[in-house]
Amino acid sequence: MALGNAAAHEFTITPVTLVIAGDGGFQVEVGLDVDALALGLPLEADSEYVAQGMNQLSGEAFDAAVETARAAVRNDIRLTFDSAAASFEVAFPHHGTTAATNADPPTVLGTVARLRGNVPDGAREVLFRAPVRYKTVSLQILAPSRAEPYAVLLEPGESSPAFSLVEGGDQAAGQGIFMAYLKLGFTHIVPKGLDHILFVVGLFLLSVHWRPLLYQVTAFTVAHSVTLALSMQGIFSLPERFVETLIALSISWVAIENIATATLKPWRIALVFCFGLLHGLGFAGVLSGLGMPEGRFFAALLSFNLGVELGQVSVVALAFAIVGRFHHLVGYRRYVVIPCSAVIAAIGCWWSVTRALQ
Repeated sequence: MALGNAAAHEFTITPVTLVIAGDGGFQVEVGLDVDALALGLPLEADSEYVAQGMNQLSGEAFDAAVETARAAVRNDIRLTFDSAAASFEVAFPHHGTTAATNADPPTVLGTVARLRGNVPDGAREVLFRAPVRYKTVSLQILAPSRAEPYAVLLEPGESSPAFSLVEGGDQAAGQGIFMAYLKLGFTHIVPKGLDHILFVVGLFLLSVHWRPLLYQVTAFTVAHSVTLALSMQGIFSLPERFVETLIALSISWVAIENIATATLKPWRIALVFCFGLLHGLGFAGVLSGLGMPEGRFFAALLSFNLGVELGQVSVVALAFAIVGRFHHLVGYRRYVVIPCSAVIAAIGCWWSVTRALQ
């Protein structure tokens, strides 16, 4: 089956919810393109064409595809209680419901795999792992032993920390959430956030002196913290394509201003603040795909923001180590600031056009 350029479900994040029931059972729901599993295709394949392939199957071929999907889930998911692998049944609850047929793009088997089994008697801890092809996993665990849900982000192929099934694990859960969102904020800048990296470098190029840079970074930090919080609370938001296009334009603007002036002007701080508002909405796009842990919204938001700031500091430190220490030399502006700013401006303009046309 040839795959075209149709729309696809975005599975850059795999949401997983594990519920430990009081009656000794467990249930896991994994969000992924079940049709792709059934046909043995990559999970990022174009969902509309995958669904068309499923609709072309009938009778024994369709049943065989469903069993292929079940077998794939059994082979992919590792759930262990006290180091012993758990057995479970696999079902696809969206199959035959409006949740699948009304999806955009539509599916046949749906976008949820449901695993059910029993917790071994006396089990004290549980671990979860999904394969690399499931990409980043946003895992949430609910259990009678915890007053609040436990949430953690797992890198592709990474096993979760051991989750205690006995009383007294709330502190560890909070630490896990803080570290997970701290890491997410940092990696969203380094190495994944090339647009944010270029923006920070643009701020750095105008002046390597700490005071002008501090003014700009502070304005940027305050602004993106405000819109990130408002967006995650559902108070304010803008269309993603519009936000991403304006972020690209903000990168170009800062770079062009570096070429036009050699000193920090008063309006630069106000502009950086406005651009920070836009970047905060961009950060919110990342978190909205993950969701926020119940009862720990502000802790997760704070740790994500802290991770972003650590990423930005790392970018500034690296920029200074590479070129900033030569700022006192004759020709620094001519041979470093202007050429680098011109490249950044060109990249920002290109991104603005491609993002606007998406």
